[in-house]
Amino acid sequence: MDVTDLLARAVDAGASDLHLATGQIPMLRLDGELQRMGLPPLSQGALIEGMASVLDDDQRRQWAQGDEMDLALELPALGRFRLNLFRQLNGPAVTFRLIPGRIATVSELDLADVFLAVAQCRDGLILVGGPTGSGKSSTLATLLDQLNRERALHIITLEDPVEVIHASQRSLVNQREMGRHSRGFAQGLRSALRQDPDVIMIGELRDLETIRLALRAAETGHLVLATVHARSATSSIDRLVEVFAAEEKPLVRAMLAESLRLVVAQVLVRRVGGGRVA
Repeated sequence: MDVTDLLARAVDAGASDLHLATGQIPMLRLDGELQRMGLPPLSQGALIEGMASVLDDDQRRQWAQGDEMDLALELPALGRFRLNLFRQLNGPAVTFRLIPGRIATVSELDLADVFLAVAQCRDGLILVGGPTGSGKSSTLATLLDQLNRERALHIITLEDPVEVIHASQRSLVNQREMGRHSRGFAQGLRSALRQDPDVIMIGELRDLETIRLALRAAETGHLVLATVHARSATSSIDRLVEVFAAEEKPLVRAMLAESLRLVVAQVLVRRVGGGRVA
């Protein structure tokens, strides 16, 4: 099995994801729907051999030991991909998420004008909510690109893994990958606050300590951008509050009332003529 050939076919088809699993036919996600690729089911040996061409020795060893892994991969002429490697009932499996090679502009994403205004904020919290695969990372990448091109700032991103690469333009951009450059989001955020940041982007608000530090950063003169898994603006806020103990929730609500600048909840819907739009 040639993984790069399958990825090339996925790119050519305009797929968002490629799924490879032992005992299963390779599948693409096109316009939100899974479609078989018309190939035979993958054997465990074929999948392991195919992935060996794109993984380094440490990654192959971790995968063989049964570890789940999130990582980013860049292939010449094909682009950048986010991978999740795991094991399932029949053996190893991997999901590739295709990362757009170019960062879309606010107008290309057809985002509301409020995004342009928010890009001028000097502090506070911006939340982008939505289910998995709803384009949250793409929206954040567009906002960061807007800041990077228009303002002279120190931007620090905390990601798992680093997806979109931001070359410094007017701003200085430092991108940090969890598990590689820091043990986790909470530790990475503590360190970021000591690195003279103007803007901190957090790939996902997952746990109490990260949320607490993000709120504190937003209150102390930093612009914090983050994603949260939630289907509406109100549930995005609820997800942050509900992780705290009952006695802390009034204070957390007050902190959010003071620092929250924008909450976006997005889903992808099918576009007439093909493709999907947020």
